[in-house]
Amino acid sequence: MGTPDFAVPALKALHKAGHEIVAVYSQPPRRAGRGKKLSPSPVQRVAEDLGLAVRTPVSLKDEAEQADFAALDLDAAIVAAYGLILPQPILDAPNMGCLNIHGSLLPRWRGAAPVQRAILAGDAETGITIMQMEAGLDTGPMLLQAATPIDGKTAGELTEELAATGAELMVKYLVAPSDYPPEAQTDGLATYAKKIEKQEARLDFTQAVALAERQIRAFNPQPGAFFEYEGDRYRILQAEIRDSSGPAGTILDNQLLIGCGTGSIQPQIIQKAGKPAMDLKSFLNGTKIPVGTRLS
Repeated sequence: MGTPDFAVPALKALHKAGHEIVAVYSQPPRRAGRGKKLSPSPVQRVAEDLGLAVRTPVSLKDEAEQADFAALDLDAAIVAAYGLILPQPILDAPNMGCLNIHGSLLPRWRGAAPVQRAILAGDAETGITIMQMEAGLDTGPMLLQAATPIDGKTAGELTEELAATGAELMVKYLVAPSDYPPEAQTDGLATYAKKIEKQEARLDFTQAVALAERQIRAFNPQPGAFFEYEGDRYRILQAEIRDSSGPAGTILDNQLLIGCGTGSIQPQIIQKAGKPAMDLKSFLNGTKIPVGTRLS
């Protein structure tokens, strides 16, 4: 049960390991692109390529959907970023219940955006937790964990790494579940990774440069940390911290150095709305933002 790219490695790994995958659940196709054509999720595309049966219910709250799920007579349901609420009858139907691949070291960062929140908070590491699902939001017992340093990774890079780790851990767990007894989470240590809102991606240059740089990494690739100039939106996808200082939000030199609350930020990859992303040199060849300009 999964929808985005994050869930694809687990599906492939389970299939390669020889598990009998009787059904793949994914969110319904969404309209995308200029033509607004219905586009299946990454998980649905891979599942169909593997010749697996795919189900795309809008909700699992309907009793008929729950009955169809129960009729599968599953040993386990493997869940990775599915995106739909699993009602109690769904959680209870498989013999081993529903096992979730979660992108954090629980109980830190329960919720929808654990990777981005870990980067924004300046965490030194994050990881994967294989957990037993229950009715609460990522509150179930932990079965297996693996940590990874965040270093200077973007959300996209970190998500890709965690997806591969999650796939490996899930296959490892299913070989010998009894080797990994469930461990209750300490609720007092829990933090909540709320969904990313688009307005959070607007760069706040009045804050310390380290925080602005985290914004850039946390929102790469989506929604992209941005500023606006003369009515156009510019996404900074990669940047480096500089020691030089100047007025916050102001262009300090002809290399697009931007002053922050402390220090300054030097964009390395930038993208004007409607245009492809490009390195700084290429961007400056076609776009001039004068020194002294105050960005919004």
